[in-house]
Amino acid sequence: MRMQTVSLRPSIVAIFVASIATACGSDSTPTSPTPGPTPPAVSFSQQIQATIFTPTCVPCHNDDGRTPAGGLNLKSGSSYSSLVGVASSGKSGAVRVIASNPSGSYLVQKLEGAPDIVGLRMPRNGPPFLTDAQVAQIRQWIQNGAPNN
Repeated sequence: MRMQTVSLRPSIVAIFVASIATACGSDSTPTSPTPGPTPPAVSFSQQIQATIFTPTCVPCHNDDGRTPAGGLNLKSGSSYSSLVGVASSGKSGAVRVIASNPSGSYLVQKLEGAPDIVGLRMPRNGPPFLTDAQVAQIRQWIQNGAPNN
């Protein structure tokens, strides 16, 4: 029996070695995904409550001697528990704030005047309505999980 010697071209060997090295992860390219930008933090108490709800919404949405408009009390200390995960009293099947889902949250729909809301766009005494920046801040708070911070 006679053995034959196989001659491989150097370029084929180099490609083979390089492909094995890459498959085994021995190259210097990072394999973990690069994290995206961190969403801006939005404080419910300092930004949403103090600068939007209290001056703009509380005049109608309070329980001072009456039932708040739409059954929604937006006074400090009551607003969070009246919003997050709470069904709307005005539209069947709607939830006021769905954590991490601003577009599905009825609060945002009412503030933006979505076509399928029940009643008027909020605030009811608008225009002027909330600014785009104020609505964007509410959207970001909800997108961040609607934390009670």
